[in-house]
Amino acid sequence: MDLQPNKGKNLIIEVTGRRFARYPVKTKLITPKDKDISAIIEEYAKKYLQPKDILFISEKAVAIIQGRSYPIQEIKAGQLAIFLSRFVKKTPIGIGLGSPATMQLAIEEVGVVRILAASVCGFIGKIFGVKGLFYIVAGSKARSIDGAVPYAIPPYNTHVSKGPLHADKVAQQIADKIATLVAIVDANDFGVNILGASKGVDKKLVAKIIQDNPLGQSDEQTPIGIIRLVE
Repeated sequence: MDLQPNKGKNLIIEVTGRRFARYPVKTKLITPKDKDISAIIEEYAKKYLQPKDILFISEKAVAIIQGRSYPIQEIKAGQLAIFLSRFVKKTPIGIGLGSPATMQLAIEEVGVVRILAASVCGFIGKIFGVKGLFYIVAGSKARSIDGAVPYAIPPYNTHVSKGPLHADKVAQQIADKIATLVAIVDANDFGVNILGASKGVDKKLVAKIIQDNPLGQSDEQTPIGIIRLVE
């Protein structure tokens, strides 16, 4: 197998007393013109798969193909989005909902009422030193929104994106085509969320196995990975 770990990432991780390899798979630049993520997987990843492997896919790759990634200049943020984005804490890995554009996408995804409720809970949480209440209340759709970051591969360094639609269904469709367990993941250097998975996938185990984000956080161009139990 000629796949190698991304720079700064370990190939092997030990979880629950077992050792797992995480192989990143490099692909071409994925765009909305691709239409079908399964075709990308069949072309670039299928040849490496072995029985009992788990294939994991970046949620952003699926979102791009679904047409849910947008040039930031095309996002028309409302006054509420502009106001609320001022109070979101920025992190070293990105701005999250701390820009008018990403906050506008969050409002579109989960609605004004839920975003306002999340904002109130987040404010109360800050008073009492409790972190993360905003995203707990806003939900996974808000958490999976990605902002424009300079280290992303162009043109996506100037794009914002929503999370993929029907992630469980997409994962199952892929699994049926390639006869391998599949997970769609939202991973960065601060944490992992499993947005969708085919039947039989242990989501908690997958999250632990890729906890250090082996796909990378920059321009690696490895939106697909393979998890394999190492004997």
